[in-house]
Amino acid sequence: MTVAQIRIGDVSSAGIVFLAPMSGVTDRPFRKLARRFGVGLAYTEMIASQEMVKAHKQQPRMGADCRDETPLAVQLAGCEPGIMAEAAKLNEDRGAAIIDINMGCPVKKVVNSWSGSALMRDEDNAARIVEAVAKAVKVPVTLKMRRGWDHDSLNAPSLAKRAESAGARLITVHGRTRQMLYNGAADWAFIRKVKEAVSIPVIGNGDVNTPADAKELLRLSGADGVMVGRGAFGKPWVAAHIERYLATGIAPHEPSVEDRREIALEHYDALLSHYGTDKGVRIARKHLAWAAAGLRGANAFRVAVNAESDPEKVKRLIAALFVPQEPVQEAA
Repeated sequence: MTVAQIRIGDVSSAGIVFLAPMSGVTDRPFRKLARRFGVGLAYTEMIASQEMVKAHKQQPRMGADCRDETPLAVQLAGCEPGIMAEAAKLNEDRGAAIIDINMGCPVKKVVNSWSGSALMRDEDNAARIVEAVAKAVKVPVTLKMRRGWDHDSLNAPSLAKRAESAGARLITVHGRTRQMLYNGAADWAFIRKVKEAVSIPVIGNGDVNTPADAKELLRLSGADGVMVGRGAFGKPWVAAHIERYLATGIAPHEPSVEDRREIALEHYDALLSHYGTDKGVRIARKHLAWAAAGLRGANAFRVAVNAESDPEKVKRLIAALFVPQEPVQEAA
């Protein structure tokens, strides 16, 4: 299978289906799984630039090296050009292949600090941030935004043009406004306006859950690629399946329940190893709930896992649930 690539400055992606930056989800264990199945490009969870710079000053050797995940896009959030530039350089030194600027997060505590999607309300500062970061690092700089703050200010095309002029090498657009949060449907057709406004690659994002979704987003938007977010919850293989479908027109079969069991166990062990047992057990609970979706007994499994702190007992619960059965859809 021949996989298309996207050129981002001097970095080439491994495909056109990217894994979105998602707080509490796209940590190192999840990215490792997604990369093993095959993903065009993986992004880190959002990193607060000011907190990273402060922590580095207190402990200069902090921060894990990320060269073994090359190419990896590190996403930064913040509203001060100088701080963002300093954080970008720190991550370049850690081995980041791409620095991504968050202009799309809709969470209240982020926008209240004039970061995330709040930057779309101040194009001048947004452009200053892109320019400062692009001058601070040699790796490509990208950004992720929404259509706009609300339906009265759909300024993604104009901001994208300014970002390109300031040094951005790729734009990702989530097809909702900030005020929509994650409600309603993503407007994939609107993304075409951004594509037509710039000469750099554009990635479409929002409501991409299946291979058919990705194909339709590309048709409506004219985007160069797609980014998968919540559609990857519990499914680290989904980006690879979408990639294969876009390349061949053939939708791969979903993993068997036995394969899903092995994936869940592998992910569980990786989380415990990465975070330590106590924290890992807690963090794994949401991942296991997502992984169990559609299986008979998933609700009872979720309740049992949430109450269990012994890793070996959790593994026995996983083994007992992931057995051949007729899939059912249970209430979330």
